[in-house]
Amino acid sequence: MRRGIFHPGAAIRVVVPVLLSSWTAAAAAQPSSAGPTVAEQVAALRAELERLQAEHRDRLAALETRLAALEGQAPTPTPAAAPVPLATAEVPAGAAGAGGPSGPLPVYGTPTSKAFNPDIAVIGNFVGTAGDNDFEPRPSLALEEAEASFQAVVDPYARADFFLAFGPEGVEIEEGLLTFPALPGGLLAKVGRLKASFGKVNTFHAHNMPWPDRPLVNVSLLGEEGLADSGLSLSRLLPVPGLFLEATGEVFRGESEGLFAAPRRRDLTWLGRLRAYRDLTESSNLELGGSFVRGHNGIALDTTSRVAGLDATFRWRPLRRAIYRRFLARTELMWSRRGLEDAAADAFGFYVSGEYQLARRWFLGARFDQSERPEDPSLRDRGGSLLLTWWPSEFSQVRAQVRRTRYGEGVTANEALFQFLFSIGAHGAHTF
Repeated sequence: MRRGIFHPGAAIRVVVPVLLSSWTAAAAAQPSSAGPTVAEQVAALRAELERLQAEHRDRLAALETRLAALEGQAPTPTPAAAPVPLATAEVPAGAAGAGGPSGPLPVYGTPTSKAFNPDIAVIGNFVGTAGDNDFEPRPSLALEEAEASFQAVVDPYARADFFLAFGPEGVEIEEGLLTFPALPGGLLAKVGRLKASFGKVNTFHAHNMPWPDRPLVNVSLLGEEGLADSGLSLSRLLPVPGLFLEATGEVFRGESEGLFAAPRRRDLTWLGRLRAYRDLTESSNLELGGSFVRGHNGIALDTTSRVAGLDATFRWRPLRRAIYRRFLARTELMWSRRGLEDAAADAFGFYVSGEYQLARRWFLGARFDQSERPEDPSLRDRGGSLLLTWWPSEFSQVRAQVRRTRYGEGVTANEALFQFLFSIGAHGAHTF
């Protein structure tokens, strides 16, 4: 008998003799009657036992044969889809594993090969411009930027993100940073080339902005390309009940075109930001932030520039119609104090924008800008824009903007801008 298999015949051979012994003892204790004798009853039981053994003998033999066949047969593997060759490699003739006359052998990717490659994406930003603007001319058609991103987890303690911007003037590192998300004390640290955490728009990449252009106040007071530099960033969530409150401190090398310059190694740029977020209802939330940055501007050896800013963002998105309706309003106010050789110039600027979702793929927006020049506050630029955006999918956008700008010199520009954004590859989410 094989272990783990129940045999009815074996059970019968064990149980029936015991029953016979018990029956014989009970019958001997009883007085005789006119019925069958004990010997006759024992003989009947033995006959029944032999019949049961004969009945199950053939069935047990069949089970034994089937069990032996299953134990001797190798398991049949589940059919799997044929692997797709990722590349080919030439193998010299006669070498181990050579493909012979058939030519190059296929090289297949392994299930773990993805762990050694970052997520790669490329995003194109094509802008066309019509109308007149003699003060700040733009090309009629241009692929203003192609951003290539490389993002991956380095180890259980850090991740790396690289963003390279390809434009008409060449290639530059838009951002290249290493992030440590779980330091002791609840701290989050970043090191590398960073977009400074000043306000909202300054942290956006070009394809992440809701407009083809940057607001006038960002261009005037933070530089044409925004505030970005090599440095360190440290942030922490503060424990405030019912409120998301984040404090950030950053230090940069001190080189940011149009805003800061560091003639000496010690001329660093310092930045601080406090951001608060709260849900108002199940469909709306409000975010408020304050920022301050200080650094040397290079006009003279010890002249500095300071910029302070306030920003507010209101979002509304009903849960039951989240893919059809939403509204987002945003504003930023900035104050600049730029040290000159013999004095200091104070400038102020702001923008207000709103965007409303008309249908599942259509958005209507508006923006108003105003900004004084940081070196000559008597010159004030104003502008207004209307925008219409169509999202064919999450991988592309088509946007039209009509804007009117009146510059401080008295020049008025009326323009129409057309933007096409398109992306391929796996691109990570941006900051909320």
